[in-house]
Amino acid sequence: MYILLRSFLFLFSPEWVHYFSMNTLRALCAVGFIRNTICSFFKPALHSTLFRTSHGTLEFKNPVGLGAGFDKNARYLRELECLGFGFVEIGTVTPKPQSGNEKPRLFRLPADKALINRMGFNNDGADAIAQRLHAWQIQQARHKTNRLIIGGNIGKNKSTPNEEAWKDYEICFKKLFDYVDYFVVNVSSPNTPGLRALQDKDSLRQILSNLQNINASYKQSKPILLKIAPDLTTGQVEDVIELAMEIKLDGIVATNTTISREKLKTPAHILEKIGAGGLSGKPVKERSTEVLRQIVSKTNGTVPVIASGGIFTGIDAMEKMQAGAVLVQVWTSFIYEGPGIVKKICKSLG
Repeated sequence: MYILLRSFLFLFSPEWVHYFSMNTLRALCAVGFIRNTICSFFKPALHSTLFRTSHGTLEFKNPVGLGAGFDKNARYLRELECLGFGFVEIGTVTPKPQSGNEKPRLFRLPADKALINRMGFNNDGADAIAQRLHAWQIQQARHKTNRLIIGGNIGKNKSTPNEEAWKDYEICFKKLFDYVDYFVVNVSSPNTPGLRALQDKDSLRQILSNLQNINASYKQSKPILLKIAPDLTTGQVEDVIELAMEIKLDGIVATNTTISREKLKTPAHILEKIGAGGLSGKPVKERSTEVLRQIVSKTNGTVPVIASGGIFTGIDAMEKMQAGAVLVQVWTSFIYEGPGIVKKICKSLG
């Protein structure tokens, strides 16, 4: 059924369809019995899993999460929980609101089961998103166990120079601290000019060490993870691993989108027309798994990794976990496979 619906939805602008679909789902979930029916239908077959960090344990309903960039502003948490996600990463959040890059900025590549985006960290800003998360927290206060885990993906504003980027990450960290379960530092999006330069070891050390120091000042610290690009060289990945172990980072998300256009089925003239942006989906799978294996091998599995990139099926998820991932994230596959993707993956993993 979803294949037919997808054929219809793919006739329209990807960004418009995104909000239309989620707003429609939100309207449906506002009706109690409909929400209960949806939640029951999409409930995953897999039970809880644990993500252990040096700061304690987070309990996930299942190991399948939604990657950052889908629910940038924490508007659809109830609906995404209904669809069975074990965790949702909101953001990327920046200190100040920003509109992002000019439209169109999201493109489908159906022949490759991929997307290209150059959204540019469009979001409502840390204050507005913190307020929304606070409201969600109040709403969910009665749930003592098996609640939806929320990750806060944080970044810098486009106007902030790289030498002051650490200040933006600090602002977001402090504003969201009381409302998220873990943090992901995003220095790997290709859509903010100069951002990937922050993956340099010295720049990363400044950002992450500062956050770790702030984190230690709280009574109950939060796990801090780093999201890296699949385009890093072997040497650059090793630098990230060394730094992660040096400052006792809680984990790594591997990986973000790629700027590569190799081995795509989509014709070159279409790609040229689309232009710049990060490529996600099936074409990223192989490289993201290579990065995952490198991290696990170099750390002997001591640094937990959330695998992201090209996960469409239970077999894909199993491959990531056999390579050493503790959790997996989907995004592009949610668009192509539909709302039942979590249930299908969990059924295969179970």
